[in-house]
Amino acid sequence: LVIRTNTLKATRDELKASLVTQGAQAIETSYSSVGLEITASPGIRTLDAYQRGFFMVQDEAAQLVSLMLAPAPGETVLDACAAPGGKTAQILERSAAEVVAVDKDETRLQLVEENLHRLGLSAKLIVGDAAKPEGWWDGKPFQRILADVPCSASGVVRRHPDIKWLRRRPDIDGFAAQQLGILRALWRLLAQGGKLLYATCSVFQQENERVVAVFLAHQP
Repeated sequence: LVIRTNTLKATRDELKASLVTQGAQAIETSYSSVGLEITASPGIRTLDAYQRGFFMVQDEAAQLVSLMLAPAPGETVLDACAAPGGKTAQILERSAAEVVAVDKDETRLQLVEENLHRLGLSAKLIVGDAAKPEGWWDGKPFQRILADVPCSASGVVRRHPDIKWLRRRPDIDGFAAQQLGILRALWRLLAQGGKLLYATCSVFQQENERVVAVFLAHQP
């Protein structure tokens, strides 16, 4: 289990020391400068540091996304397919950007709201389909867009072993088509000179390199 320090409330060292006093133990992650791997705990949600919003549970690789997106203060950022809000929160923690978080599942969007509230953060939350921005976009371009698209989740089988039984080979083509549709739709929302980051938690090329290659082949 890996957590991300809410740097608006504590440093990683301060959080690590605080966890020890609460009966938990942690070691520093190798790639994320704000991550901690929990090695022992009485229960994450029971910890005072959790309840006070000092951290959020988030895999280490996911913690690197906001570093790649690198929004500047004052920029507008779109986090598409935002639930449960880990990346939304980290973008807000790292910059004074204005963040719009979109997800088509209203119930899951409530998770974003709950997590942001616990962490002491706020963003504009919109129930909407990332592939159909005409239903929710106000026409103002974004300087940064995170397209964290739905996928087979083949890269997180460690945490969700049932994926090996639930997924079927034809599912991959379906995900790829959906991902390409989202990418093409969101591209139109990007400001001149802006940055769009395409991300999945899949290890398959069909959902990653090949989707990007098809998009670039049709996008001057």
